[in-house]
Amino acid sequence: MTRDYSRDAGRPLAAVLAKYLLPVLLLAVLAGLLMPLGMAIAPGFTGPAASPTPTIPAWQLPPAALAQPSAVAPLSSSAPVPDAAAVTRLITPLLTPDGDGGFTGVVQDALTGAVLFDRGGDQNRVPASNTKLLTAVAALRALGPDAVFTTKVLAGGDGKTVVLTGGGDVLLGAGASKPEAVLGHAGLATLAEGTVKALAARGVTGQITVQVDDSLYSGPALNPAWSPEDVAAGETAPLFPIALNSARTDPGSTTGPRPQDAALSAAQAFASQLATVGAASGLSVAPGVERGKGQPDTVLAAAESAPVSQQVDHMLQVSDNYLAETLGRMTAHVAGLPASNDGATAAVRDQLEKLGIATGKLQLADVSGLSLGNQVTALQFSEVVRAITSGQDTRLRAALAGFPVAGLSGTLGDRYLDAATAQGAGLVRAKTGTLNSVLALSGYVVDADGRLLVFSFIGNGLTPGAAGNKQALDKAASVLASCGCR
Repeated sequence: MTRDYSRDAGRPLAAVLAKYLLPVLLLAVLAGLLMPLGMAIAPGFTGPAASPTPTIPAWQLPPAALAQPSAVAPLSSSAPVPDAAAVTRLITPLLTPDGDGGFTGVVQDALTGAVLFDRGGDQNRVPASNTKLLTAVAALRALGPDAVFTTKVLAGGDGKTVVLTGGGDVLLGAGASKPEAVLGHAGLATLAEGTVKALAARGVTGQITVQVDDSLYSGPALNPAWSPEDVAAGETAPLFPIALNSARTDPGSTTGPRPQDAALSAAQAFASQLATVGAASGLSVAPGVERGKGQPDTVLAAAESAPVSQQVDHMLQVSDNYLAETLGRMTAHVAGLPASNDGATAAVRDQLEKLGIATGKLQLADVSGLSLGNQVTALQFSEVVRAITSGQDTRLRAALAGFPVAGLSGTLGDRYLDAATAQGAGLVRAKTGTLNSVLALSGYVVDADGRLLVFSFIGNGLTPGAAGNKQALDKAASVLASCGCR
């Protein structure tokens, strides 16, 4: 229908506007009122409106350029040396035994050697596993941080025999080599693969015999100074120059009985791997493993251990007695001494003397600290730690990473967790020592003023299991971390 506007002709303009604009205005007002209501209920029919594109914070954006490498600034020699009297006042009441026994101890300024605390520091004490610090220093000096131990497979004289020959690596793995690992760095499966390839190249087929040569070490495999109960509990085991998992059946285990013939156990595991790998090449393996000798000039395969520096760190972190004794024997071997317990103790003493550590009162019955026959002073340990952290022989710096960190790693991972010692968590780095009535702690810490301090605390004749004794050691080390002792 066409609207007839001619009927409005001659009517006043206001009347015409009222007639046509008033409805339009009413509709506009009504629309304005209904629009918010419509927006409120519309999502119920159409779904939520699309969210606006969020603005990504700058810190979440990919970097425009690689960050420049940075490092912690070196310790300043201008940092103030703590006052000895103030340090003594702090530590003296803390080193109190929980029950029987007593503590000796020394604290030194690492840079100058100034003694800041001394309680019987020159008195011999049973040091337990702190002995491993002496072994670490000796091994790094005599063998070198980059030295490796090689396990070889030699050909036997009859052409049908292979001889697994120990070269000092007791951290072998049963499977493939793990170049990024310390435990299992060299693997028997990889060694077996290399052996099969070499035999195939020589045209060897049929049944072969596996032998093991563990003649690198001499003297008794078990140190008579060790308690039979400790051996039975797996604290250590008869020593051989070849072993799986530091003479453990399970690589993930650090406690429990160990194989009593680690060399034979390793050879049996190698024979099993050889049989598996060799089947595709027409090789089989005769049952049983015997000891024997191979031809030194005919190496079928070889595998190298992790460097000595990494082995030292592992030894210190987990306090591995078996590995410590191995490093001691290898230190003796490279020095031309018998690779025996006596050779190891002599080699460690010799290296300490060459380092300038006074050894006149030192008595070593082993190099792992398991024997109660060891006698070492707190001052000797403090000087050894000082040599590692600040001495002129920079090869010893390789041992720094091996010190357990309070509350975080190794044998200190479950300590420094209470309010009395938490101030040392993450700051104290020290080697522990624990026997039935012996506790020891030797290490280093940077005090509140930025001064590097070294220390050694040793408790003997302590009440076994008394909880306050470990805490006494930890408190003493913790107070050094917070010390602004001037």
